[in-house]
Amino acid sequence: MTRVFISFPVTDYGKIKLQMLNWVNRFNICVFLDNHHYVSDNNTVECLAAAGSVASFQMPAGNGLSKLEHFHQQYEDWVFGHLAYDLKNEIESVHSSHPDGIGFPDIYFFVPEVVLQLTETLLYIGLNDHRHETIFREISNQSLPTDPPAHQNIEIAGRFTKEEYLHTIRQLQQHIQAGDCYEINFCQEFYADHVRVDPLLTYLQLSNKSPNPFSAFYKTDERFVLCASPERYLQKKGHNIFSQPIKGTRVRDTFNIQADEEGRHKLSESTKDRSENVMVVDLVRNDLAKICEKGSVVVNELFGVYTFPQVHQMISTIKGVVRPDAGLAEMLRSTFPMGSMTGAPKKRVMELIERYERTRRGVFSGAIGYITPEGDFDFNVVIRSLLYNATTGYLSFQAGSAITFYSVAEQEYDECLVKIAAIKKVLAGANTF
Repeated sequence: MTRVFISFPVTDYGKIKLQMLNWVNRFNICVFLDNHHYVSDNNTVECLAAAGSVASFQMPAGNGLSKLEHFHQQYEDWVFGHLAYDLKNEIESVHSSHPDGIGFPDIYFFVPEVVLQLTETLLYIGLNDHRHETIFREISNQSLPTDPPAHQNIEIAGRFTKEEYLHTIRQLQQHIQAGDCYEINFCQEFYADHVRVDPLLTYLQLSNKSPNPFSAFYKTDERFVLCASPERYLQKKGHNIFSQPIKGTRVRDTFNIQADEEGRHKLSESTKDRSENVMVVDLVRNDLAKICEKGSVVVNELFGVYTFPQVHQMISTIKGVVRPDAGLAEMLRSTFPMGSMTGAPKKRVMELIERYERTRRGVFSGAIGYITPEGDFDFNVVIRSLLYNATTGYLSFQAGSAITFYSVAEQEYDECLVKIAAIKKVLAGANTF
């Protein structure tokens, strides 16, 4: 039976959204994607969720993208899931040997039992059977999440001391000076082991402190991604494809409107940040040119500055018209990992990332999203995110920045701390059990 969507009226958007999240969390497999009312020409759905698995596909890297394309063609349905950063090993023939405390597979996608789309006034329920009314009642009768008492002190450790981080940045700049690369996104992991947190309530706290347009609550059995990302990796709508890389960050001063606006203006005019941004834009243009009609790749917006709860970000938008013969696997293979999380040239900086970072990135700096039955898709960049393995109690979050020859190591370290500030605030008052 073909999946059918039936709409139901919504009188309290905020309440039904929480009930919807609480309901999908009952399933072993689920994803909840929230735009948080950010306005953009490329937005399609304000809030989208999927729960339960009719069929799934997972594997480590190794011809995985072609098999993912076949999986989608086989079911001709909505599929949701993730691409982990280490899928790079398949695409660029590089290797990863660092430990991974979370354990997500390199690729995981599933055909959901239920698809939910929420607007301000309607909840659409998509099923391959006739249980629409039953599920709407179940969601409407869900209790709202309540906070249990927080009593566990979570001790956060870093893979680098500050001195080690600064030394590593100087080593990377030596590679840049030697001509090995001209920009590299270097990340460091912060982690805690043997902790117990409530993933759903922790995600809600993170969303409250840092509501961002590509937020996601993602669960596969005992593994979770609690994501507050501001960045889109890749979106396909019809024949058009879009990428919106972020490079350029300024911390906000929310207590001083004038100082906050001055910081925003300084980011807009920053030669360093514009240089970093345009490097990634050129890389993305080159990636999209591999799959797009000749001459169709254009920069819709260059150096746009957007404001988020903790930071101002410089974002550019690149658009192209996809060739008719370019399939899903080719589109992803030509653009992944996203340039904003690698640097350039891609293969060489990924080799340097493997050499100097100390843990696998896993889903961090990968992508979470969905593919429609028609083959359109939308994927975020997994940054500003907590990853958690409930079986082992391992909790991880990473942060990075673009390193160029002109980078100041101390400032890059501070930028990492700015990017994890919301996560650290959440963990300081974490809901634990």
